[in-house]
Amino acid sequence: MLAQLIALDWGTTSLRAYKLAEGGQVLEQRSLSTGIMQLPRTPRVIAGQPCADGFELAFDEACGDWLDAQPGLPVIACGMVGSAQGWCEAAYRETPANVADLGNSLQAVRSIRGVDVHIVPGVIQRSRLPNVMRGEEAQVLGVLHHLAGNSGGDLLIGLPGSHSKWVEVAEGCIVHFDTFMTGEIFAVLSEHSILGRTQQRGGSFDGDAFDRGVQVALSSDGEIGPLSTLFSARSLGLTGELSASAQPDYLSGLLIGHEVCALAHAQRHRRNSVHLPSIILIGNSQLCSRYCRALDACGFARVSLGEQATERGLWQLALAAGLIPPTLSR
Repeated sequence: MLAQLIALDWGTTSLRAYKLAEGGQVLEQRSLSTGIMQLPRTPRVIAGQPCADGFELAFDEACGDWLDAQPGLPVIACGMVGSAQGWCEAAYRETPANVADLGNSLQAVRSIRGVDVHIVPGVIQRSRLPNVMRGEEAQVLGVLHHLAGNSGGDLLIGLPGSHSKWVEVAEGCIVHFDTFMTGEIFAVLSEHSILGRTQQRGGSFDGDAFDRGVQVALSSDGEIGPLSTLFSARSLGLTGELSASAQPDYLSGLLIGHEVCALAHAQRHRRNSVHLPSIILIGNSQLCSRYCRALDACGFARVSLGEQATERGLWQLALAAGLIPPTLSR
């Protein structure tokens, strides 16, 4: 089966490349550590020309051989590649943002190969504390297209990660989203704080320790925040109540527990209802499994997983932009 599109999810630390066939079927995919902050530095010849540009080098490493095999393949990209620090800045679109319409606002950059890389704009939410996303908008579209109108009016899309996003969608538009730096805070505390000094990492997942951390966060019920409860990751170790191998998962549960507790409070306030919305999670399966445990403990009863959201969303955006003919959408 011939490829019809190259789709790139190009973030800060990683670059995921997909070679897609008719209907968005994945023929091949790759994951590289060449995010925009970790670009290659060793010059080499590309398309017969010497090149030292990091974006060109990473792009060629990700899909140069695909383009050699099929030179006319269109390319679409989302993520931090479109930021001010990226290859070419794609201006934000403001909320409420119709995710399908983002395909009409792509920003193109011409590569040394003579191939245009079409970059998806991010989304900005202007308020007293502005919020932004780049890349997640494509995943949201992938989920909505897969649901095909069956999502109902009470849906929240969660994207766990270094900077977790919780996105509210109404009638195909991103109307509100929140960001939690849970994953990055976990990494910083584990690697650069005293909490990491007594941790023993690398073991199997300790579900009991994780659930204990979640319950500590939920039991505080907003009375005291994570800046207070975090110290228990050390004090419980000092008193012998938490082993060194259990401490990483306890800390993970504590942070994720505070995140979902805050999310629940925000959702009840925004919706003026005691009922919590159903959730679709997108992301790493192991991380999503942790979030499922925490969400269930917090009272979110309906949680499901979205699959292949990125590639589905980028395929739909390329279709909307006319990069691939409509006959290939089925």
